[in-house]
This record gives sequence, structure tokens and C-alpha cells, in this order.
Amino acid sequence: MKIQTKAVHAGDRKRPQQQIPVSTPVHFAASWICADQAEQDRIFAHEQHGYAYSRYANPTNDALEELVAALENGHGALACSSGMMALQHALTAALLERPRRVLCARDIYGATLKLLYDVMGPFGLRTELVDANDTAAVEAAMDRSRPGALLVETISNPLLRVADLAALARLCRTRNIALIVDNTFATPLLARPMELGAHLVVHSSTKYLGGHGDTLGGLIVSDEAHYETIRRFSRVAGPVMGPMEAYLTMRGIKTFPLRMERQCRNAAALAAWLRKHPKVERVFYPDDPAHPDAAVIRRILPEGLYGGMVSFEVKGAGREQIFGFLDRLRLCVRATSLGDVHTMVLYPWIASHRDVPPEQKAAMGLRENLVRFSVGIEAVEDIMADIEQALGG
Repeated sequence: MKIQTKAVHAGDRKRPQQQIPVSTPVHFAASWICADQAEQDRIFAHEQHGYAYSRYANPTNDALEELVAALENGHGALACSSGMMALQHALTAALLERPRRVLCARDIYGATLKLLYDVMGPFGLRTELVDANDTAAVEAAMDRSRPGALLVETISNPLLRVADLAALARLCRTRNIALIVDNTFATPLLARPMELGAHLVVHSSTKYLGGHGDTLGGLIVSDEAHYETIRRFSRVAGPVMGPMEAYLTMRGIKTFPLRMERQCRNAAALAAWLRKHPKVERVFYPDDPAHPDAAVIRRILPEGLYGGMVSFEVKGAGREQIFGFLDRLRLCVRATSLGDVHTMVLYPWIASHRDVPPEQKAAMGLRENLVRFSVGIEAVEDIMADIEQALGG
């Protein structure tokens, strides 16, 4: 065999050995060689699980999907290229045999609204907003508009409302409406919407699951009824996560419960400190006994684990004053994400909810003086000291 041929073929495509690697390898291959054409035929016919092309399945992604489905107690999962792609793919699968109408929580991530109205709207999707924390209002909207899906967040972005998922699931199941829950803020450590009756759960794995700000990704966890549709669509549409991102996400998940527990403790301590601060008008955090959803929170979230997100309003501040406060921060990272090991801060008015119409911001209760902190795993005293000097500047 000539050197040119050896350079192409030597070392590759070895049969698996008896030894098993302690961590899942990264499988960068785009395609696989089967034992024979009959095996490839069975794989393409879905009579045998195996690998032929990475748009269909990849061993690294398989491992991540098995892990996340186990965390959420779902039937199966699909790893996607981003959280927004996961949401779009979940909506497409849910509405395949249902009316192209979505009832969406009013209190929700701004990009989710852009997806519904600007991306999917021109293709015939109709969206109606509803106060998901008012179960009676949701039921009335369901009976009026007959939607195919209800879309909510477990803990809403950025005002941290918590809807009664079990009650919403009961309403959905009696009307053949798919309940889709974005569980990014809560993570499976705090809530598992599948156990409460959700059909589909989505995550931006970029956030708490990955946890280190070094990978972009999304995940769909599905019940049995929707799983084959999700996989079938993905083989054609190709929304899948790359294997390196799957590996990094899986590695991040190994420590996510430890990180999340620390972030919850830090967030609770920070919220308690902020409530006493003379320059803070109002604090949003689910541990507050006066929280409007306190009764639901006691049923859904474990005691002491209320999430790593804290939002608060700076007293008397407008846009210019908020800019000044954020620019004076030295430890807290000004970045448009959340869930990393370091504390991050975002100004929803110009970032996550920039394109939300003023009337909807008003209906949500989102004001110009609100900032959103994703609390990290640092010593909470250092986080407080940074906020203190920035508020006092």
C-alpha cells in the first residue's frame, strides 16, 4: 500500500475493543461503514439501531440524549444546535396533527415571541398570549381559540413567575392540546415538567446544563407519543447538535446538580440582602412568601431550591442610570446569557425583551429599571460587594 493511501486510511475504522472508555468519546464522523449492506438497510429502515449518517444519529449525541431523558424522566430526547432550534422543532412536531395555533404565556423570553410571530407566523402559525398564572384565564382562552399547543416556562424570564404546570397539563390533556414547557431556568433539579403532565420539555443547554459558557445547544425531551415525529423530522431538517457540543454539554451535566445547588443558595442570600438595600425598589425571587405564585411554588419547587436567577429594580433609575450601574460592575459579567459558573447580569429592556412591544412589557410588569442577575458559584459576599460598589457609584 502506497503512502498516499496509508495517509487516508491507516488507523481509522477499527472495530471496538473490549475495553470501555470511562467517558463518552467525541465521534466526529459524518458517516459510518456498516458490516454489510443488509445491516445498512436495516438501519435506514429503522429496524435496527445503528449509525449511518450523523444527521440521523451520532453515538456522542445518543449518550447525551439518554442522559437528559433520564434526568427529565422522559421517553426520549433530541440534542439540537440551540435552545431556539429545540423550541421550534418541538412546536413543529407538536402541531403536526393539531391546529396551527399556539397559546403562549405572556411572561416569556423575548426571542420566543420573535420565533412565534416573525419566524413561524408567516407560515400560518397563529399565536395568542395569555396570563399563564391565571388558570381560569388559560381555560377560557383554550375554549375560545382551540389551540394546538400551550407554551410556558417553568420559571418565567425575567420576572420569575411560576405557573401551575399540573393544572395546565390537566386542561391540555382533556382538550388534546400539547403542553410544551421551557425548563431552562428551573433545570431538572428543581422541576421535571414531564412528571407534571407536560408532553414536551425544552432546554437551552447553553445555560445551566452546560454551565460554563463554552457551548451552544438545545434539548427536547419528549413523551412517547411525540418522540418518533421529533426523530423523523430531525433526520430531514437536521437541527442536530454537533458531537463536540454534545460532549461538552454531557461533561457539564456531570456537575450541574452541585453547581445548581450552590447557585440557588447564593441567589437566595443575594435576594435577601437586596430586599434590605436602600437603593433597590423591588426584588423578584421565588422564595419570597409574598410572591404572587407562592402556593404553586410550594407544590412545584423543592424547599430551599428556588433557582439561580434574581431580578431587581433599581430605585428611581432610568436607562442612563442602569447603564451606569452595569458599567461599574467589576466581578459580575455583563453578558447576554445565564447559568454559567460566574455571575452574569443582563438588562432585559435592551436585550432579552428589547423587541417586546411596550404594551406587553407593561402587562408583564417589566419596567425600565429592572436588571436580571444569573448568580454564579463565587463567594456570595464578593457578589454582594460588587453590586454594592456599583449601586453606590
